[in-house]
Amino acid sequence: MATFDEINVDISVVLGSSEMPIHQLLRMGRGAVFDLDVTEDDDVKVYANKTLVAMGQVVLLGERIGISITEVLLRGPEDRPMRTDGPLDRAS
Repeated sequence: MATFDEINVDISVVLGSSEMPIHQLLRMGRGAVFDLDVTEDDDVKVYANKTLVAMGQVVLLGERIGISITEVLLRGPEDRPMRTDGPLDRAS
């Protein structure tokens, strides 16, 4: 088991996505708010090394934010890595 202790995995959590014109994005400043395509009850997507591995719910842990896993996704040939060339909502 000691060999697994030295393996790092990049974990990413996607809350949602939004599309907007680039000129609107460039005008945004500190404190800007924009809508995502999800509600507070929707699951978030959990990626390990850019591969979708689970779904979960956002939970508050005191002053910190965590993710409670609601579903572990089975690995198979239909797995698709997270895209880096477009909106994140197209990753699943």
